[in-house]
Amino acid sequence: QVQLVESGGGLVQAGGSLRLSCAASGSISSFDVMGWYRQAPGKQRELVAAISSGGATNYADSVKGRFTISRDNAKRTIYLQMNSLKPEDTAVYYCHGSMLGMTYWGKGTLVTVSS
Repeated sequence: QVQLVESGGGLVQAGGSLRLSCAASGSISSFDVMGWYRQAPGKQRELVAAISSGGATNYADSVKGRFTISRDNAKRTIYLQMNSLKPEDTAVYYCHGSMLGMTYWGKGTLVTVSS
């Protein structure tokens, strides 16, 4: 059973930066796509950024130019570098992976951006 464990969340002031990490219990090269979703209080979970096994990336319009997703297959980890954070980025951030028609989720890490 593949497990995804997020880390790196916390409290940061507006304009600051955080880097989230998602460590997998197995090889991430087996995943077709991995990514980050977020869910703010009272809102639906939304895609933030995704990266394919070939390295292609996709971002939500709200984070383009501020967030960068990357992966390190050797470390079995994906990252989300978040810069110029805004209060509206406050949410629980979830790591996601899809492989052979199966989807996997981490338990989430809370990011709070104060104004």
